[in-house]
Amino acid sequence: MKYKTFSNGVAIPVVGFGTWQVSPQEAYESVRSALDVGYRHIDTAAAYENEAEVGQAITDSGIKREELFVTTKLGNKIRGYKETLQAAKESMEKLQVEYLDLYLIHWPNPAAHRHWWKEANAESWKAMEELYRKGVIKTIGISNFEERHIEALLASAQVIPHTNQIRLFAGEQQRALVAYCRNKGMVTEAYSPLGVGGILSNEVILRIAGETNRTSAQVALRYNLQKGHVVLPKSVHRRRMAENLDLFDFELSQEQMVCLDALPNTISATRNPDEVPF
Repeated sequence: MKYKTFSNGVAIPVVGFGTWQVSPQEAYESVRSALDVGYRHIDTAAAYENEAEVGQAITDSGIKREELFVTTKLGNKIRGYKETLQAAKESMEKLQVEYLDLYLIHWPNPAAHRHWWKEANAESWKAMEELYRKGVIKTIGISNFEERHIEALLASAQVIPHTNQIRLFAGEQQRALVAYCRNKGMVTEAYSPLGVGGILSNEVILRIAGETNRTSAQVALRYNLQKGHVVLPKSVHRRRMAENLDLFDFELSQEQMVCLDALPNTISATRNPDEVPF
């Protein structure tokens, strides 16, 4: 496994196992399988409603806690200083961990707090900064934040977010936002790096998969790794989990990268964070 280093020196495995849209019933077995095939970075969220199952899988795996990188996220209904402290505590209890490697604000402008989102994020961030200073959370970050949301947060933040987890795949690279985040020293994490599966039948990706003797998913993931992102693929199939981790013994050529850079977004537009209905 390879790692990227956050601005505070903490290392994160560049491939993590995502659990979005993995039901509680599937989460336990999926995470156990992921850990068995070699994943050491697990990404979940309060909104996924599978933290307890993810936590049980981690506990039952017998893998030492210090060998794992565990991420979860603050739910959209929760904002405020005390509320965020409590939410983080509850997530850790469900996950059966004494600390989090990464805690994220999941969305910048949820429906329940749209009337005061700037102040709401600032209050929650203050709580996350406190937990970070205490060592209860090793790194703190954001997800789905665009430049305007980050600027609003930085107006009162004492700790610059260590990462922004955003929707990134071949055909959806959000180049301006990525450049902005990197200028601020943030690692970029790619969720839905396979385009929710939709890009895997793309003709260009299929051609490159043939040229490299790799799967379409491996090509799509390797592309994002070479763009400098951490990737969070998801699968409930053990064989595909292993394939999605097997990314470090080949490299895409400059010509192949240029072809993938030129792909249009043929899946769907990235949600406007100010208009999400949740």
